[in-house]
Formats: sequence, C-alpha cells, structure tokens
Amino acid sequence: MRVKFIGLILLTWCLTTACAQITAHTPTAAKSNRKEGFFQEYHEAYPIGKSSVENNVRSIAVDKSSNVFITTEAGVFEKSSGASTWTELPFQEEDKGPAYAVATDGNGTLWIGNWNGVFTFHHNLLTKMPGTTGPVSLICVAKEGVYALGPQGVWLNTGNQFLLKNYPVARSVRGVVSDGKAGLWITSDAGLYHVTEKATHHFYKTDILLSAELKGLAFDEKESLWITGLGGVSVISNGKRQAAITPADGCPSIYTSCVKRSPDKVMWIGTKVGVIRFYPGGKHSLLFSRRWLINDQVNDIVFDQEGSAWIATANGVSVIKKRWITLAQKQDYFYGVQMARHIREPWISGQCRMAVAGDTAHCSPEDDDNDGEYTGNYLAMESFRFAVTKSEDAREKAKKAFHFLKELKDITGGDGYFARTIVPIGWAAKVHDTNRLYTARERAEELVNEPRFKPVETRWHKSADGQWLWKGDASSDEWCGHMMGYYFYYQLAANKEEKALIRQHVASLVDHLIAHNYTMMDTDGSHTRWGVWSPALLNRDPEWQLDRSENSMELLAFLKLAYYCTDNEKYQQHYLQLVSKEHYLDNMAALTEQNPAWFIYFDVTMQAYLFPILIRCENDQRLRAFYQQLMDKWMEQRKGDHNPLINFLYCYARDKKAEQQASLDFLINTPLDLTDWHIDHTKREDVHMVHTPVLNELQVSELPPPEIRNTVRWDNNPWSATGGSDMVEREPVFWLYPYWMGRYLNMID
Repeated sequence: MRVKFIGLILLTWCLTTACAQITAHTPTAAKSNRKEGFFQEYHEAYPIGKSSVENNVRSIAVDKSSNVFITTEAGVFEKSSGASTWTELPFQEEDKGPAYAVATDGNGTLWIGNWNGVFTFHHNLLTKMPGTTGPVSLICVAKEGVYALGPQGVWLNTGNQFLLKNYPVARSVRGVVSDGKAGLWITSDAGLYHVTEKATHHFYKTDILLSAELKGLAFDEKESLWITGLGGVSVISNGKRQAAITPADGCPSIYTSCVKRSPDKVMWIGTKVGVIRFYPGGKHSLLFSRRWLINDQVNDIVFDQEGSAWIATANGVSVIKKRWITLAQKQDYFYGVQMARHIREPWISGQCRMAVAGDTAHCSPEDDDNDGEYTGNYLAMESFRFAVTKSEDAREKAKKAFHFLKELKDITGGDGYFARTIVPIGWAAKVHDTNRLYTARERAEELVNEPRFKPVETRWHKSADGQWLWKGDASSDEWCGHMMGYYFYYQLAANKEEKALIRQHVASLVDHLIAHNYTMMDTDGSHTRWGVWSPALLNRDPEWQLDRSENSMELLAFLKLAYYCTDNEKYQQHYLQLVSKEHYLDNMAALTEQNPAWFIYFDVTMQAYLFPILIRCENDQRLRAFYQQLMDKWMEQRKGDHNPLINFLYCYARDKKAEQQASLDFLINTPLDLTDWHIDHTKREDVHMVHTPVLNELQVSELPPPEIRNTVRWDNNPWSATGGSDMVEREPVFWLYPYWMGRYLNMID
C-alpha cells in the first residue's frame, strides 16, 4: 500500500537549506543564540491504506535501524527505513487478524501481541511463541525478560516460552511498564496495579488518581510515574500523587491515551486533541490539527535513534522530526517557496490552490480580492531586502511589483481608479466572484441586511487588448496596502526614474479622490462599496460612523504621502482643511477607543501600514507629536498580539526598539508548512471560548502560538477559534516582510 505524502514540501528544502518547523516554547530554542540557530520541527504523514481498519494504528515500535512497525485491526505492518510504503508482515493465513502491541528488544527482535498469542519477528522470520492464550494486547520488554498481557492473563518469557504469572489484576489491562526491579506497573479500567513476586498493590482512589479509568504510563527523569486516562494525567511517586495535569494545567483534553519520555527528557502525552509536551522546568506546547498530525486522536508514541517522534493515530502514522536551522536559512527556504509558487504574471504575490490537501507539488495560482494589498506587502518586503543587502535582484523584483500595482490603474483606463486584481483571459471560468445579476427581491434582501450594500453585477472586465480580465470595486484596504508599499519602495529601493513614476502614480490616485469628493468612483458612476473617505459621509451619514476613525486616518495618510512625494501644495491644503474644518484628527483620535461593535482586527493592520507614513512624512512638530502619542497609546493595546509586523512597523515609525523578543519568537516558531490547514480550537479544553478582542467573533482566551494557528495573513484575527482552508497554500510574505524589516532595524542578526 502506497503512502500519500501530504504536508511539507521537503524535497527542495532537504537538498538545500535543511530547514524545518519549530516547536513552541522549547527550552533549547528559547535559550539558543538566534544567529547560531535553533531546532525546528516538521511533520511527515504516513497513512497505511484506504480503510479505517488499516489506518487506525494501535501500537508502534521503531528498531535500531529505523524500521517502523505498527499494529492495526487489519494486522501488522512494516515501513522500512527510508521507504514511503507499508508492507504487511508475512503471517500464515490462520494467524492473520487483529493485532494490538509491538515492541523491540535489545537484540533487534520485534515482539508482537495479536488476537491469538505472541509472535516474534527477527531477520524476516515470523515465529509463534508458545505459552500464552490470546488475545495479547500488551508487550513489555524488561531486564528480566519479555512480558505479555491480555484479558486471559500475564506471562513472562525468560527464555524460549512464556510462563503464566499469578498476578491478581483486572482483565481490562491498558498499559504496562517495568519498575526496573522485576515488577510491573499496570493500568486498567479498574485502576493502577503494582505487581511483584511478593505482593500486589491496587490504587484507584481519587486521592492518588484523577480517575480509575487508566491508559498509558511512563517514568519521567526523576522516576515519577506519569499515568494517562480519563480526567488527564496523574503523576505519582512513592505511592502518593505529586501532581495532576488537567485542562487547567494545559492538557487539551480530559481524554489522555498514552505518555512517553523523549530522549531529551520531554514528556509527550497523547490525547484526543493531539500531543501535549511538558518540558523540564514546566513549560508545555501543543501540536494538533492536520498540520502536525494525520489525526488528532493519538494512540501511541515511540522515539527513534535520532529523537524523532513516531505517533500512532486513528488515521495513520505521523512523525515529528527536527533539524537545526538559522533564521537566515529559514528566510532562504521561505523566499524560495515565494518565488517558486507564489508569484504569478504580471508579478502578483498571492496564494495558490492545491488539487489535494497539502500536496504542494500540484498547485496552481488563483485570484484573491486582496492581491493588490498582499503585493503591496511583497513590494515593501523587497524594498527592505534591498535596503539591507543592496541586492539588485531585490530592487528589480520590487520594481516588478510596483509596476503590477501601477498596471492595476492603467488597465482600467480611468483617471486614478484601479482594479483589485487582474488575471489572464483564460481564467474566465475559474475566477472568484463571477459576474452575476441581482433580482429586485435579492436587492431588497441585501439592502435590509446592510443599507450600504452595493450590488456589483459586473465585477470582471476585459482589458482593452483582450488579454486580461480585471476586477473592479476595489476597497479601502487595497488603498492602504498599495500606499504602504509605495512609501517603502520610494524610501528604500526606487532609483531616480522609479521615484518619478511613483510621484506621478500616487498623485493620479489621490487626484482621483479629490475629484470625486474623497471617494473612489467606480465604472458605474458611484463609489465602490468600501472606497469612502468623504466628510459628507464619514461625519454626516450615520451609517458611516463606524468607519469614521479608520477612514479619516487613511485619507490623511494618502494626502500626506502625495504631498511628501510631489511637494505639490495642493495635497497639503486638502490635508490641512480636513484637519482644521472636518476634524479628521479628532476622528482619528478615537482609534484606541473604538466601539466594540465596530472593532475588527482587519483595521489594526491597516493602521499599522499607515502610521509610518503619517509620522515620518509629517514636518509639523505639533501634528507629528499627535501621531506619535496616538501610536504609542495604540501600541500598548497591540502588545498582546505578538505581531512582528505591527511591532517592527512601530519601531520603524517611532525610531525605537520594542517587543523584540515577541517578534523573534514568532519568526522562530512559525511553521514552514504554509498549507492553511483547518484549525479548530473549540475542541480544546485548556482554553476558553471568548468574544475578545473582536466582539462578534468566537476567539480563544489565550493567543495561540504560530504553530497551532491558521497560516498567517496579517489582516486576519490571530485569536480566532476556528478557520483555515486545507486546499490553499498561503504566500510566505507574512514572514519575510517582518524578517527583512527586523534586519533593517538591526533587531535581527
């Protein structure tokens, strides 16, 4: 049965920079010198077959040669070291059937417990061992020999056969570990047993255990016994409970299934909601979702000679590996992915769609409403890359990005009106938001729901040369992303000729707003749905009050950038009139006091884009002081987001160094897997579902670390409880942009 290798695009990486994904909160990573490097983790998925019978893995073992063995209801399978396929072990027909346990001993022999007894597998030879009565559901390799356990008894093999032990334990045995002194600790549905030749001790009361329904168990580095089961994890020593790990202590579920100690002394706990790791010192980290596990139900864990964790799940085997990497190598990897899959003609930075979830070898670009905004981020990133490296490659690519954004205006044939995005004419059948008609009833329904609704029936237009389709109804966020990109390109990378083009282009856009009472006029003669900055609407139409603060800030920034680039006094006069007569500064001052019904996280990103323009381009000390003080107050509210883009834009605008550690932690902890796997935090019991900071969205009470949140786009809410699209790979500009800005600010080595 062939394995479908879904997940990371590791081939190029392995051949070049040997990058990988990081573990959150690991002491090794936290203490390492970022210039020297840090460990990062990555995931490989190995389903066994097509049916649930084959894929529900019960037990897993790895020998010294890194061959992997698993048991399922369908039997026992092996994946040889380096192979990507599973083969069934050669049982005789009469012995085939459900298997439960596998373990390897020091001689390289595999011990198997199945429905009718115990088998060994050595040098490709299967041998049935005498002495047991099936089914055998547990195998334990100890100093004194090999134990077999099942509903019919407990046996010990010290030579060539198993001998029955007279241990009075429950028949519902679930886990076993040697005590190192010729005794066993055994878990069951009836509690915990410690058996020796002399005595049997039974523990089931709640002063020691969270509950009597128990599963796996393992010793930590201090010889305390960790016991999983219903309720969480009980940690006992000398017959007394030392600690309990429940959802209140970071366990994502009360249903814990197994526990193993890794070679680096980390306790890995399998649960119904992924793997939670507890490190020496008390920190912990969670891995769940398809990004990390082929299924969140974890049944067993084992470690190979390199320290990789092989995880048996309800849908196959996952392996979590790690390698040493530097931030510079990580940049190389992300940049390579960006160039390989996330640039499309005529130099648009955007996402791509996969034919099979996670299969980045077969993906194709697709249009997005925010192609302009995201390419503005890419333009800024390349500008910072040029400023740091003086690479002509960075400058040339920044130029291409700018000319695409300029083409968004030119292709419309308007006076400063620009498109959201453009696609080749051949994409007509696969674009998002195809042209449509609205009936009178549909219009009525939409208008009652949202009085500002605009029924745009012709979204896609054919270019004059017939080669492209361009999408209309551009929004305010597109303006913010464009203008931010133009500012940094003008400041950091554009040559003399390009600066002249930027001046002309920015002036034409702002002239369009001035000519149409500070709105973006669409092809139908009315403003686009979101392209409104007019005081007549923001200040005097109640329906636009919710956008008053944000859009006032935006218009001031657009006019300020136009004046900064062109020195044309016209833009300064419009700017000052809005300040003095229309109270746009007063409007903007309310940014940090936004009514909770009107606050959306999206606006935070737009504000971060524009503060550097307002502060760095303003020469009036009074106005600059206003922007600086407002940004300082705004930043106090944003520290908890641990957003490196916001942090570094603040540092750039204010000429300060702030939130450096949080930004570095994000850059280190970000996974390399850019598939936007569906993340559902509502399954977790260790966090609460809340409605903050965005009142009308369901969010988690603790900010998820990067490795267990949706693939980042900075205009999305990082606190969201659910989200993700398994068929989409996001562009890595979200990481590259703050990385190069941090380099420019000398906040990253």
